[in-house]
Amino acid sequence: MVKIDKIYTKAGDTGKTRLSTGEPVDKWHPRVAAYGTVDEVNAALGVAALHAGGDMLAALRRVQNDLFDLGADLATPDRGKKLEWTPLRIVESQVKRLETEIDTMNANIAPLDSFILPGGSPLAAQLHVARTLCRRAERQIAELFAAPDETLSPEALAYANRLSDWLFVAGRVANNNGIDDIKWVPGANR
Repeated sequence: MVKIDKIYTKAGDTGKTRLSTGEPVDKWHPRVAAYGTVDEVNAALGVAALHAGGDMLAALRRVQNDLFDLGADLATPDRGKKLEWTPLRIVESQVKRLETEIDTMNANIAPLDSFILPGGSPLAAQLHVARTLCRRAERQIAELFAAPDETLSPEALAYANRLSDWLFVAGRVANNNGIDDIKWVPGANR
């Protein structure tokens, strides 16, 4: 259980922060950048949720909760030391759930015959903003995953990759199952 007594600690005033393990790192450390961008995705989904209802709202809330799990995973490096708690990690079932939801949502949408422009309904537009932030988080997580001195579960990277796909398809659902998608017209303004 998380307990937060004090909102400000002044510890960051020198450009440092601590990972969940207590390890001090620079605020620009790749882990901090990655979980910070995951937080941006979550905030964008909070705005998207203002335009959602029913099943979509419930799905967005599930994803937001998973994003806190992903942030916790990224903030807790495995340095081979025993911790006083079991670290929270993204697990395969979370990735599989996204895949199942993508397949379910996509079943009712006509295949793409063009790239689409981000936008359409307010919900779709906000989901596309979240998607682009998620792609940035994915790149940062991939960079962290490739670093020789860092360890990261493959599920964390897979979750970010799958979530960006999920957000794309959810945006199409929000555009009347793709009917109201705005298609790219190559060279239209030449």
